[in-house]
Formats: sequence, structure tokens, C-alpha cells
Amino acid sequence: MSERKELSTQNALKVRARAKRHKPAFVRPESWRYDKFSESWRRPRGLDNKVRRKIKGWPPGPSTGYKGPKVARGLHPSGYEEVLVHNVEELVKLNPKIEAARIAHTVGKRKRGQIVSEARKRNLVILNVKEVKATAEEEPKPEEAKKAPAEKKEEKKKEKKPQKAPKKTKTEKGAKKR
Repeated sequence: MSERKELSTQNALKVRARAKRHKPAFVRPESWRYDKFSESWRRPRGLDNKVRRKIKGWPPGPSTGYKGPKVARGLHPSGYEEVLVHNVEELVKLNPKIEAARIAHTVGKRKRGQIVSEARKRNLVILNVKEVKATAEEEPKPEEAKKAPAEKKEEKKKEKKPQKAPKKTKTEKGAKKR
């Protein structure tokens, strides 16, 4: 049963993506005519409003015909249900087959690291984690690692100070004026 449901979920996600391509961008009626109206959608309520009455030649408004399949509603494009996680204890409640974690934006760096490591142990998917790949350029060179912090500061100061041009003599100044 779960295999059949999984297949139908994947198909429903494809159907939802296909339908979304054909869905128009719903804009507020008359927003193209008046600068005082923003383009964000507002439901037309007037008696004579052409969009509300679905008059031919006027842009369409949102309706139930644009909905995606019921199985796919509220799912992440990966097919998982999103669950907001604030701490490690909330990871225990997740089902790794159908749910994926999204770490709340208020979580700090230390706790975020704990959540990520615990999720990897439990084979959970985290939707908002950036994978960092270490490259040879980012790793400190052995010579630079040995230097004392005071020496590094002195080198930075030297790099920041611009070289002053040598002072010009009176003859050079006069030669430019002529």
C-alpha cells in the first residue's frame, strides 16, 4: 500500500508542477491602469467588476480549477512533508520516510550543528542546510599556520597602507606647468 501511495505522490508532484506552469500570474484588476494599485492580488468585490463576473477578454481570477492534486498539496517539491524544527528533541518525532526537517531561522549556529549531526545519524532529510565542501584553497597552508597571530596582524597592516609617491622637486613641478 505504501509503495502505491509513494508512486501516486510522485505522479501527483509531477502533475502539480505541470499545472503550475499553466497557471497565470494573478494580478489585481486595474493595476495596469492605475499607479496607486499594486499588482498584489485583491479579490474584486464590485457589482460591475469584469474580473469577478469572469467576462471574456479580462484576466482570470483564482479559482479551484487551478488547484493541484490533493495528495500533493502542502508537500515540498522533494515529496516530503515539511516539519519546522527548533531543537534536537523535535527530531525524534519525525518519520524519515515521509517527513523532512526545516531548521527554524531563530536557531543559532551551535544548536544548528547539533541538529544536523543528529539528523545525519537518524537518516533524516534537512531542507535548509548548505553543504560546505572544503577545498585546497580554504585550508591554511602549513607555513601560515605556524606564524604567530601578531605577525599576521603586522602583515595585514603592511598590505593595507598605500605606498606614497616620492615628492616632486621644484623643477619637475615647473616642467608640468609649461
